Amino acid sequence: MRRIYFWAILGIFFLFGFLSFSQEVLHKAMWQEEFGEGRVRCNLCPFRCVLGEGQVGQCRVRKNIGGVLYSLNYGKIVAAHIDPVEKKPVFHFLPGTEIFSIATAGCNLHCKYCQNWAISQKSPSEVEYTYMSPQDIVELAKRYKCSSLAYTYTEPVIFYELVYDTAKLAKKEGLYNVMITAAYINEEPLRKLCKVMDVIKVDFKGYSQDFYQKVVFGDLKVILRNLKIIKEERVWLEIVNLVIPTLNDSEEDIRGLCLWIKENLGDNVPLHFSRFYPMYKLTNLPPTPVSTLEKAWKIAKEVGLKYVYIGNVPGHLYESTYCPKCGKVLIKRRGYQVLENNLIEGRCKFCGEKIPGIWEKKVNN
Repeated sequence: MRRIYFWAILGIFFLFGFLSFSQEVLHKAMWQEEFGEGRVRCNLCPFRCVLGEGQVGQCRVRKNIGGVLYSLNYGKIVAAHIDPVEKKPVFHFLPGTEIFSIATAGCNLHCKYCQNWAISQKSPSEVEYTYMSPQDIVELAKRYKCSSLAYTYTEPVIFYELVYDTAKLAKKEGLYNVMITAAYINEEPLRKLCKVMDVIKVDFKGYSQDFYQKVVFGDLKVILRNLKIIKEERVWLEIVNLVIPTLNDSEEDIRGLCLWIKENLGDNVPLHFSRFYPMYKLTNLPPTPVSTLEKAWKIAKEVGLKYVYIGNVPGHLYESTYCPKCGKVLIKRRGYQVLENNLIEGRCKFCGEKIPGIWEKKVNN
């Protein structure tokens, strides 16, 4: 079995000796409109911030300078890693491969339990970064023989311009594009981004408007709409629901989410129930009991979802993929490792059942 290597690039400079460090310039933001009297409105996400001269949006990275909206984080990479794709987690996409992952500072949501709050809840000026152009990013991914790129860790929506430019180039170079997002974005920007994405994994916060408003500071209706858009645009979709004790773990919410997925997205969309650990502003809560996750898994299967997983519990029976027809193990996982892969050209090798997902590398990769 091939060993999976993981580079945590704490000092990004160690990898970048061959890069050409371009001089930074202001990068004009997409999705903006004049709003009169020198103000500008950002139309990227549902907040639609209206900004006067010198003001910055809720995301901390889009600023009005002279009546024009600029992205403050274009190319300013605060995290770069080579991860196993299972870490995202994306389970129906090139299992056992490595994915080059990047992030910039900032986020347009403010989850009280964010595990990456030290970079997501900061502006670009508050954290150390290394400048990388789209060309630099793609060349690094190719140099380290990654089959795909991930836009992740913080919120790719708020480094939209960099994501879009990099993803276009990556596709030309034979790489897949994977976006890990909370999906808090307006419809038009999302549809445009879907044209260059191969996979979108949505971190679904909870099937409750009250939870979204009080814990995430967003709007559930936007997420439900965007999940349907991603499916319409034929981008491979997976959903992760971090189950938090007392906040979004009720049977009513879990069943409601599962029924909504089946009725609106279909029974083939993978759903991951992930274990919460105390983090950021929610250190008063305990880790999610494994029994709660198993109950959620059972509900999802009762509803009729075919591919349901339990995450953040290494070694659990339900972090593996099973054939919905014959029940045999297709992809056996332990943590981020793939121990068995019993798929042949996207089909169960035991009964021939076709398993939805992206299983083959691109020919020119």
